[in-house]
Amino acid sequence: MFRNLRFYRVTSPWPDSEEALSEILSSNAFSPCGSFAERSAGWESPWTSENAPLCRRLNGADLIQLRTQSRVLPAAAIKEAVEERVVEFRTRMEQEPTRAELRRLKEETRDKLLPNSLVKSERNRACFIHAESLLVIDVGTVTKAEWLIDQLRACFDEFHCTPLTFNNPPADLLTGIFMGDSPLGFSLGRECRMQDAMDRKSTVTWRDFELTDHSIRQHVVEGMRLTHLGVKFDEVMSFVMDQEGAISKVKFIEGEAVEEWGEDPMAKLDADFVLLTAAIQRLVEDLKKLLGGYAHSA
Repeated sequence: MFRNLRFYRVTSPWPDSEEALSEILSSNAFSPCGSFAERSAGWESPWTSENAPLCRRLNGADLIQLRTQSRVLPAAAIKEAVEERVVEFRTRMEQEPTRAELRRLKEETRDKLLPNSLVKSERNRACFIHAESLLVIDVGTVTKAEWLIDQLRACFDEFHCTPLTFNNPPADLLTGIFMGDSPLGFSLGRECRMQDAMDRKSTVTWRDFELTDHSIRQHVVEGMRLTHLGVKFDEVMSFVMDQEGAISKVKFIEGEAVEEWGEDPMAKLDADFVLLTAAIQRLVEDLKKLLGGYAHSA
């Protein structure tokens, strides 16, 4: 269900019911990209069924989904069309276009091409875990997370959140696991990335390797910084965590994922969501204990 986990603590009030949250999100519900708009974003139901609510509350957590639709206008196509307009301008005016005229030609060309361009949609899910006032976003970059948060802010009269931070850095936990000192519930996976402490552009990555190999661990002993590490948690799921605590490549270990739900995709979504949020809540509780609690600034 989620491939990435980026954590934010929400410090403003959150709606107390599924209906109330759906109503708030409806103020910024998704509508298709207009003919002359480059991008449109809004909230849609996590389900595919029509007229479904814009959120789903289960197991003390809310599931929401943002849809962003963009027009696909290749730079090469714009460039070619502008060059044709410039040739026409030279022939008609018998002179080169000024900077202002060239800018106008580019804008006119773009406006002409936009209505006939293709559109593509990206859907990003997030969940809010009530017990921890925690917003968990399934995106791979900070930029995309901030975009989703901006769309939430557009719905609420007041919405405040900050990246989840702990009193001790997650990098310390990763290094301990990597060097063989795994806390209860955590075990070493088969992927890691290291960075040269003196040259941040110098990195080395191991995938599908036995990371207990002495020659690999020796790199950290000699001063390389561990930036990403594959981890197994609670015999339930595996993932890669970076030194800031962001998680990617989430995968439930075989036997945990719910796969067979016959003809009812909504039941499967509900079951997957309950499994996911329960695992996330246990993970965050363990991280809070291992890393000295939430930092005060969070």
